[in-house]
Amino acid sequence: MSSNSMQVINFNRNQLSQREKFKYTLGGYKEGKTTEYNLPKATVKQLKSIRKRLVEERKIRMFKVILVTAIIFLMLLWVFLFSADGFVQLLTY
Repeated sequence: MSSNSMQVINFNRNQLSQREKFKYTLGGYKEGKTTEYNLPKATVKQLKSIRKRLVEERKIRMFKVILVTAIIFLMLLWVFLFSADGFVQLLTY
């Protein structure tokens, strides 16, 4: 490394030690502080209904994706066939 690179690295390292929240780490805040979540308890019946709903939504979404993909493919094929016919006519004259 060049001497300029080493100076930049040393300067950055010195800056880290001067800041309270980044004193010994490269990011984050004080380690003892963790976020606690108060999530509601779910019953087995609720979890099964959520799973069933998600599966149905995924099926519908995949059907839509496949349908749109097929429509776009057919449109591109249609455009290609008509343009290919035009190219053949241009080449034959």
